[in-house]
Amino acid sequence: MANIKSKELNKLETWNAKELRKLRMTLNNRISSLETSPGQKELSKNHPLFELSDVECKELLKKVMKAELTLSKQ
Repeated sequence: MANIKSKELNKLETWNAKELRKLRMTLNNRISSLETSPGQKELSKNHPLFELSDVECKELLKKVMKAELTLSKQ
């Protein structure tokens, strides 16, 4: 299983396809949970999405999808 906790979110170009896919799925789940229930439990400090709002998660999701496209073209 891909380990995304030790990776830096601002360096998506260094992530492999498996890690990007896991981050995309995690972001989709987090966005969905924040939209349905805004009073969600806070994530732990070592979680890559710690303290990200739903808007920030959506922006990051766009970046992840772009990174996946770039990676698939290589």
